Parts: sequence; structure tokens; C-alpha cells
Amino acid sequence: MAIGQFMAMLDIQIVASSLPQIQAGISASADEVSWIQTAYLIPEVVMIPLSGYLSRLWGTQKVFMVSCAGFTIMSVLTGLSSNIDQMIVTRALQGFIGGAMIPTVYAIGFTAFPMERRATAGMIMGLIISLAPMIGPTLGGQLTDLLSWRWLFFVNVVPGILVLTLVARFADFDKGDPSLALGFDWPGLIVMAVFLVSMQYVLEEGASKSWMADDRILWLTVLAVVAGGAFIWRQLAYRQPIVQLKCFADRNFSVGILINFANGAVLFGGTFLIPLFLGRIERLTPAQVGVTMLVSGVVTFMIAPVAGRIVRQFDPRLSMSFGLCLCAFGIWSGHAVTKNWGFWNFAWLQGVRAFGSMIAMIGGQLTAMSTLPPQLMKSASGILNLARNTGGAVGLALLSTSLTQQTASHMTDLTSAVGMSDGRAQAMMAGLTQRMSSMGVADPAGAARKAFDFMLSEQAQVLAFGDGFALLTLTCLCAAVISLLAKPAPPVAALQPPPREER
Repeated sequence: MAIGQFMAMLDIQIVASSLPQIQAGISASADEVSWIQTAYLIPEVVMIPLSGYLSRLWGTQKVFMVSCAGFTIMSVLTGLSSNIDQMIVTRALQGFIGGAMIPTVYAIGFTAFPMERRATAGMIMGLIISLAPMIGPTLGGQLTDLLSWRWLFFVNVVPGILVLTLVARFADFDKGDPSLALGFDWPGLIVMAVFLVSMQYVLEEGASKSWMADDRILWLTVLAVVAGGAFIWRQLAYRQPIVQLKCFADRNFSVGILINFANGAVLFGGTFLIPLFLGRIERLTPAQVGVTMLVSGVVTFMIAPVAGRIVRQFDPRLSMSFGLCLCAFGIWSGHAVTKNWGFWNFAWLQGVRAFGSMIAMIGGQLTAMSTLPPQLMKSASGILNLARNTGGAVGLALLSTSLTQQTASHMTDLTSAVGMSDGRAQAMMAGLTQRMSSMGVADPAGAARKAFDFMLSEQAQVLAFGDGFALLTLTCLCAAVISLLAKPAPPVAALQPPPREER
């Protein structure tokens, strides 16, 4: 089941580095090809909370197998797409059907295992969540270079068949309750879909469209707020809700949701900022960016057992707080980023961030799920995963907006501080003009002004990236404080049964 979860999460980012090749292969425009990722994400957020109800209705094994089979079939159809319309439809179905594989693993991890084993299960799930978005672009780029972009989707076939075979053989964990089919809340499903789809679209597209300056974003925001309120009211009032919001009555679950939200913002935010800086400022090739980003994946894989052991030995509240502070410490080094940063600068940032994030993620999962009754686990799992995805979407939207606004602000400050009457600016302009003249440029003075403006613009962007890292640091520190609001709990290690006496 964890392999299926990894497939579903990997496919979010696996196309990121191959969009130009896909665009050429299906003759799509730049605006159209961007929907290849969006079409996957938007339907997925609807299935994630719905999967809890379906698992209670049909049983976890059936839901997971249908999800895996549908995901694999849609992967093949997406790889065979000949035009953008066909690809968007199959990608949307791939995301919607495959979305059920993500939260069902969480539910089983906290119901099929005894308390002393849940930290290990959480470590495996945290490893998947961290690794999948990190290696997705690198793996996608390699598959496209070695085979073709169609193999970004065909690669799911063999793991999909393996997962179906193993889940059919070993994953008979529970039975469904057919009585839940009577009185299914169709109005609740509709308002939930409208709410989540509108919200996801606004978060995905808002930054590029200047937010409320765009009429579509404005009205979809209003629609999301209205539909969200209607959905909450319906779930609280209806006798058989799709999502059991009573989970939020548990203080530890509410704290865990906030921690998962923050972890999503930090995980996806860091994966967004670093590649963008390396490509835009340092002008590295996609392969070079991939090598730099693999540090996070390698570190995460290596330290996952250590993180799991730390969480088992201490109160989960302390584990979360320590992990988030460690994550903040690593990310804070990025606030002083310069265009001369090399591989080891980013390796340090990513390594410390990955270690802290893994500890916080495992601790947050244990805190959120450990005190809930079993009948709420499946709904809680969907909400937990939705919080992480939403946190990632909010983080990306805020960082995109921050980069745009802070670049403009720093450009204004730099231009004011280094005016043409400034001696340093005059000396630099004289040097640039002389250099342009020696290169045979027709208008050396004009070319020097353009070069000077470009240097200021580049420095403004570097400072804006530093502000982005500072924003992620603040998110970690706020979450570290919130984590202390959870109820005290004994270390997981203290809950292990005593060893049997040998006869």
C-alpha cells in the first residue's frame, strides 16, 4: 500500500521538468500545458476526504484496489494521449481515482499496528511524503531523456500490478458497512467538491493572476467561502456525514492538523524555492538542479530511522517542537543566500531541514491520530492529508506572491540607494561602458545602463528569495509553539509491552 501511496504522490511532480517535451509532443500552448499538473491536483483534493467514507462503506482493501487499478489504467491512457484535451481529462481522472491511495495508508498505519509500532509506520509514511515530491522532477527528467515523456506515465504500470497483487493477497484488514450507502449525502458531496475545487484553483492560479484583481479569482474566492461554510454546516447537521468533523473535538487532532499544514507549507515551499533560485539566479541546467535537490532525498532516506527512534523516546510534543525548531534553523541559513552559493551551502540547508521536518512529521502524525477512537480514524486520515496538501498549496501561493512583491520592493530600495549621482555607481558605469566599448558594442553607454539595471534586478531577486526563506522559518517557529498546546503523552517506547520470559 505504501508503494501505491508513493506512486500517487510522485505523479504530482514527475512531469515538472518535462513540460516542454510534453508541450511539443501534443502540440499544446504554454498556458494549456500548465494544466497537466493542475488537472491532477484539483480532483485529487476532492477524493482525499471522500476516501474515508468510501473505506467505511466498502472496506479499505476494495477502495485501495479500485483506486490503484484506476490510477494505473489512467496512467496508460495519459501516456497514449495525442492532444491536450485528452491528456487533461485522463490526468484529472488519474488524480481523482488515485487520490484514495494516499489517506487509506494512514488509516491502516494507525489501526492495523499496535501503539508501539505506529512510530515506525509513521516513519515510513513520512519518508514517502518527503521523498516523492523531491525525486519526482529528477526521475521525470531522466525518464524523458532516456526514453520519452510518455514513460512518465507508463512507469506506473509494473508497480501498479505489483501493488494490486500484494494488496489482494495480504490487505484484508477490515470489512465495509453496506448500510452507509443508504442516505448518502449527495448535497454534501456537491458543496464539498465546489469548495475544494474552487479553493485549489484560487491557490494554484491566484499568484499569477494578481489575486483579487482578476474577476475569476475574486468570484471563485467568494464561491469557496460560501461553499465551505455550507459544507461545514451540512457535515455537522446531517445524520450520516461524508467527513466526520467531530475529530476536531480532540485537541491533539486539532494541533496535529496545524502541524501537518505547516509541514506541507515547509516541504513544498522549500522544494519550490531552491530549484527556482538555482535555475533563475545561478542558471543551472535541470540536471544540475536535480543533483542539488537529491540531497534532501538522500538525507531523508538516511535519517528516517534516526528520526523514528527520537520520536519513540520522547513526548511527541517535544519531538514536534524540536523537529520544527531544527527545521527553522536549517531554513534560516537561506535568508542570507547569495548568487555565489554553491552545492554545499544548499546541501546544509536541505539536510538540516529534512531532518527536522521528518521528526516533526512523525510526531505530528502520532499526536493527531493517537487519541482518536478507531471509528474516526478513516475520516481523520483524509482530513490530515488534505491539511498537508492545502498547506503546501497555501505555502506556494504565499511564496509566489512574496517573491513578486519583495523583488519590486527591493528593486525600488536599491535604485534609491544607488542613484547615478552615487560615486560607486558612476565608477561601475564607467567600467561597464569601457568594457562594452572594448567589445565593439555600437552604443556602449546604453548597453552599460542595461547591464547595470540587470545587476540591480538580479540582486533584488536574490534578496526576495532570502525573504522567502525567512517566511518559511517564521512558519516553522509558529508551528513549534503551537505543538506545545497538545496534551502531554508518554513516549511511544514506554508503551511497548514487556519482553516475554523464556521458559
